[in-house]
Amino acid sequence: MLLRVAEMVLPVLILLGIGCWSNRTQVFDLQGLAGIKSVIGDILLPVVLFNAFFTAQYSMTVVLLFVAVYAGFGIALAIGFGLRRLVAPYGRFFPFLMASAEGGMLGYALYGLLTGEQSGFAAVDLGQTVFAYTAFLGTLKAVDGGALSPKDMVKIMAGNRCFLGMLLGIILGATGVGGLVLSSQLGELVRQIIAMITAPTSALVLLVVGYELNLSRRLLRPVLTTVALRLLVMGGLLVLVSTVVFRIIPFSKDLMLALMVLYSLPAPFIIPLFADVGEDGEYISTTLSAHTICTMALFAAIAAYAVA
Repeated sequence: MLLRVAEMVLPVLILLGIGCWSNRTQVFDLQGLAGIKSVIGDILLPVVLFNAFFTAQYSMTVVLLFVAVYAGFGIALAIGFGLRRLVAPYGRFFPFLMASAEGGMLGYALYGLLTGEQSGFAAVDLGQTVFAYTAFLGTLKAVDGGALSPKDMVKIMAGNRCFLGMLLGIILGATGVGGLVLSSQLGELVRQIIAMITAPTSALVLLVVGYELNLSRRLLRPVLTTVALRLLVMGGLLVLVSTVVFRIIPFSKDLMLALMVLYSLPAPFIIPLFADVGEDGEYISTTLSAHTICTMALFAAIAAYAVA
């Protein structure tokens, strides 16, 4: 069992290490990093999301998971507002470090390493993604001193290739077109093309995450407090959501693994993209980095459960 766990965990650690080393030795600079992130965000992840939802199995289980995950992150966001005084004076963006998750940049990559495929993660990521682009983003803009109308949200989603990839995958998958294509003579060709495009995704994502790891000792106390509270909240959500879901549907280990990965992830990396974080920027980036390290440690435990 230890060997099988090592087969899943060591590649993650090595790629994170290569990313850190690339930063320290400047194998590629910030301009190069921006280029890699563009390839991931504009090409690879949209195809990964399209494929995950294109090949997903649609049923009432997906609806149940959507409601449970969406509501759970709503609870987490509310808890964040209630606890933000604990990290004063960094409480302004604290609630957003308690809710949602970085499914795109990390979730699919880690789940794929566990199971060998990524479509199983789509069922739990749907609620998270929609939450991120609605309640999460709307509240974030309100706290930032602005207002985000439904029309603004639609514009943001329409301009995001990852969301469009997911939406197209859902439309084709839910209507049965995906199944027809994959079962036709073109099915194997489509699979091979998608596999060729998405093959480097996990490696590049982990390389970027390793490159951007940044831990500031000055912020150690509020950061560790934030990470500890998020782990407690996410642990509570994992217990709550899995209990509710598996009381209604039969237990599935692959689905449990997807939930475990989802609730082990750090908050979305998009916070600085949609808000003027100002002096809180270092606190946010350090928290995301610290939680990413925790995610890797939790991944080892999840991998052990996967092979048990």
